[in-house]
Amino acid sequence: MILSDLRSYIKQQNRVALSELVNHFKIDADALRGMLDKWLKKGQVRKLSRESSCGTSCCKCDPALTELYEWVDN
Repeated sequence: MILSDLRSYIKQQNRVALSELVNHFKIDADALRGMLDKWLKKGQVRKLSRESSCGTSCCKCDPALTELYEWVDN
């Protein structure tokens, strides 16, 4: 996967959780964070404040993967 694939996917989804990116691209969360950092620094992606859980009551979501990212149209 290259940065443009990540960009296209986030633009298409508009807002996406890190867990969804991990599942879609089959890449480790830390590797994705590194790629997301490139878009964050360019101001093209915004990391949204996250809730303590994904919003369900099952408590099965890894809180580290509930990070939300949003594409920013300039």
